[in-house]
Amino acid sequence: MATQTGLRTLAPQATARARELVEPALRAAVATLHPLPARMAAFSFGWCEADGTPAPSPGGKGVRQAFALLGSEAVGAPAEAAVQAAVAVELVHTFSLVHDDIMDGDERRRHRDAAWKAFGTGPAVLTGDALFALAVQTVAGAGGGHAGRAVAHLADCLGELVRGQADDLLFEDRPWTGPDAVAIPEYEAMAGRKTGALLGCALSLGPVLAGAPALKTDALAETGRRLGVAFQAVDDLLGIWGDPLTTGKPVHSDLLRRKKTLPVLAAVARGGSATGRELARLLGSETVPDAAAAQRAAALVEAAGGRDFALEEARRHAAAAQVCLRGAGLAESATGELVALSAQLLERRL
Repeated sequence: MATQTGLRTLAPQATARARELVEPALRAAVATLHPLPARMAAFSFGWCEADGTPAPSPGGKGVRQAFALLGSEAVGAPAEAAVQAAVAVELVHTFSLVHDDIMDGDERRRHRDAAWKAFGTGPAVLTGDALFALAVQTVAGAGGGHAGRAVAHLADCLGELVRGQADDLLFEDRPWTGPDAVAIPEYEAMAGRKTGALLGCALSLGPVLAGAPALKTDALAETGRRLGVAFQAVDDLLGIWGDPLTTGKPVHSDLLRRKKTLPVLAAVARGGSATGRELARLLGSETVPDAAAAQRAAALVEAAGGRDFALEEARRHAAAAQVCLRGAGLAESATGELVALSAQLLERRL
């Protein structure tokens, strides 16, 4: 079994290898777009600034790319066979971020303006649409005898992602308390769709293109879904207590927006005490929270056990993902690297 030091070494190696294999193909795919969405896509990927000048460092961590290549190797296919799958997943991921920032009104992404803020809402919507279409074209043109099955698989994942996003939007209008409040199982089901579907697609799309049996592709997709819930739980924690220098967003950003996230929902649901009631009143007020109110809300979430609950849920779903991964009869070396990458997803700094 790999040591913790070994796992920490494997993760950056896997992402560096994936970037080397996938980025040239990703850049070539983006270059086929109309010049307007192509430039905005390059900005969204972190390749250039809004004015088109090259960016000093690439954006994104490349984890999904690495998942795609390792998923292929896990079923005995070469990493190179999954490059087009990795390109498609990166295109879909970026499409979802561009549209998410519009829907959420987030003005910052990766320490700079979101695409809609830099270029306008209309061009950003168009760019997201272009990336989505290009992802489908990429899979359809991947060649081999399984492209049709892979397009259907990608479409299923996209459908799940959209359902999760729709649930997340509807949650905003639900009350904090009472019979219509968002329950924690509902929230985790949403996260499994919104975040987990794409991670599952990253793990399983390459194997589908390689013609792997459904037993293995299904196990990889379920691993990604479980990891998605864990990833979202950590993301929710970062949205409250994350360092702005790391997240690129203001401190307590999710509380300032009164977003229903796992630690907050858990604090309200578990805090039948005065702490939970105060938190529900604060977030349910018609007055938009200011910095002081958001700081008070963060303290209440922690006091009511919301932070600890979200951390524990992240660990629980990550452990379930590992069980799923190791029980599917996959190649051991690739499985070890996938475990390392999964750990990296959950060890982002708070």
